[in-house]
Amino acid sequence: MRLLRCIESLTQRILDRFSAGIYQLTRADGSYTEGMASSPVCHPTNKKTSVGTPVCGWKLEKAATKYGFLRIAGCDEVGRGPMFGPVVAAAVILPLGCRLTGLNDSKQLCENKRNELDLVIRAKALAFAIAAIDVETIDRINIRRASLLAMRTAVEQLAIQPDYLMIDGCDILDWPCPQESVIHGDGTSYSIAAASVLAKVYRDRMLVELDAVYPGYGLAKHKGYCSREHMAALDRLGPTPLHRKNWSPVAQSMFAFEELPEAIQ
Repeated sequence: MRLLRCIESLTQRILDRFSAGIYQLTRADGSYTEGMASSPVCHPTNKKTSVGTPVCGWKLEKAATKYGFLRIAGCDEVGRGPMFGPVVAAAVILPLGCRLTGLNDSKQLCENKRNELDLVIRAKALAFAIAAIDVETIDRINIRRASLLAMRTAVEQLAIQPDYLMIDGCDILDWPCPQESVIHGDGTSYSIAAASVLAKVYRDRMLVELDAVYPGYGLAKHKGYCSREHMAALDRLGPTPLHRKNWSPVAQSMFAFEELPEAIQ
């Protein structure tokens, strides 16, 4: 019992520290004034390239500036697929045209490049914020809603209020300014790609620390995704408090470990 309390306490301290960091990860340029646009929220639009793979750049942001939007925030989430840990989202407002060599969808970058870009984005962004939604909330409202909540929370915490949102995927947010959803946006828009990198680096570092709290699962390696190693560890060790109970492998493991004491008796 004492060991369990110790593990829970250590886990909570890690989550609290990362959560506290969310509110510190904002930066504002004093030349900007805050204020909400009065325009209604736009319907989602799906942007597709006509040929081949999307090319990351400023095309979508430049199109938005033609309509007078200046504070364009890119939004993306990381951790929608794993069966362990929170879902994390970031929102980023970049100065249009700033140089971000090698920026792309975080999934297409190696860890070293992501870490390098993480520092560059934080230094160059006019504002950025990161938000994490915990496992209990994911299990309660489902992962899609939790992902949208994470992005909305990140936007809400920006030191500069955006007048336009660009969101990776098919959904828009419950937020009172014009916005568009962009399929494969993290590989098309620099603003969305920057959010993707910040969220990915933040979540990966959190999982590395949690790996020390829950050894044997390989969290530092697979970051909570349903890898063969993770599935084997779940069968062997059972679920932790940070496994998502609504995920089928976790639910099956919980059932097996609940039955185990009766079988032993």
